[in-house]
Amino acid sequence: MRFIIDCLYLLAIVFVSPKIIYRMILQGRYRSGWGQRLGKISRRAPEKRCIWIHAVSVGEVNATKTLIPKLAESFGDYEIVISSTTDTGLERAKTLYEKDLQVFYFPFDLSCVMRRAFDNIRPSICLLMELEVWPNLTRIANKKNVPVVVVNGRLSDESFPKYKLIRPITKWMFAKVDLVLAQTDEYAERFRLLGCAAEKVIVTSSLKYDTARITDKVDGADKLARQLNITGRKLWVAGGTGPGEEKICLDIFSKLKEQGRFADLQLAIVPRKPERFDEVAQQIAEADFDFARYSLIKEGQSTSTGKPPVILGDTMGDLTKFYSLAGVVFVGRSLVPMGGSDMMESAALGKCTIFGPYTFNFKQTVDVLLKGDGAISVNNADELFKAVEKCLTDIPYARQIAAHGREVIKQNQGATERTVKAITSLLDA
Repeated sequence: MRFIIDCLYLLAIVFVSPKIIYRMILQGRYRSGWGQRLGKISRRAPEKRCIWIHAVSVGEVNATKTLIPKLAESFGDYEIVISSTTDTGLERAKTLYEKDLQVFYFPFDLSCVMRRAFDNIRPSICLLMELEVWPNLTRIANKKNVPVVVVNGRLSDESFPKYKLIRPITKWMFAKVDLVLAQTDEYAERFRLLGCAAEKVIVTSSLKYDTARITDKVDGADKLARQLNITGRKLWVAGGTGPGEEKICLDIFSKLKEQGRFADLQLAIVPRKPERFDEVAQQIAEADFDFARYSLIKEGQSTSTGKPPVILGDTMGDLTKFYSLAGVVFVGRSLVPMGGSDMMESAALGKCTIFGPYTFNFKQTVDVLLKGDGAISVNNADELFKAVEKCLTDIPYARQIAAHGREVIKQNQGATERTVKAITSLLDA
């Protein structure tokens, strides 16, 4: 089986190489970390036993924020290391952990590369966030008697059918997984159908509920409000947006501004991908709005207008600040078929949260929020306009949605404790 998998990987590398080269040249991506991707990875404390955590991108890295401190507390004699696949994921991991942990790019899953990585890292256990199960990783870990655990396990409506298409491989691969800690009963059953032993699948809820900050005050938010002259509930934040959504929000904002009652309203657009910042800036300019780029304000430059009607959040790591100041929040990548962005953060902050129909990456969160009347789902731009307008004018309604959303987040917390308990039991055994 491993020879077949390696051949498939080599064919895939040939196929995607032009895309990688294109992104290296024009987008500045994939230019570093090639030694780590080829398995040349070092540890800070090689004399210790090791917990290797892998989180593919930003969302999965963020899900470790409560888990890693708890693991460090429970396993003080272990070194914890963390890998990520994407550039943005690695940068987020460095921001959170570089001072204390070794952070590195995830090695390619070719047999020779993954074997070299295991020889260098020498993990005592591998924790794979959500669904980062790879054939050669599980095979080599199994051969070396290293337990593999899927943490915060999730098989979305989009990914599950794809895995079913290659079920002979997935069955062989998942049979080598020692434990799956799934977010929901539905996800747990999907893992079993793909080959995980029933007794090795446990439902723990989602770690992201624990990482969601239930607070009324976010560090740095007051400074941001002063810098951009944001007052009261007169801010609409469109966060984690994808292509096409910025124009929709700008059109809605224009319609709202035509109504005299929204003269003081401001719109903050925070695109999900940093490579789109300049593109979105151009869109705002073409919509004929004065606007401020927060990256420039953050560097000390003054705005061209005292109270910019539109703010472009073109920095990483500041979305929570914008959410904390909002009167209403639209969570992006959901009016276009991209799976949605994280709506827990906004709901936990007690904000009236709106999202579109394409939220398959957050199905469980959406289900519980809507069941608890803790968010608003819309199907198109017209419904988004009506929802934003209602939330800005009917303050008691918006506050009720926000309060219910925060309560839903509180009720679903506790996954971190259950996860660490299960890992402890596995290592003890």
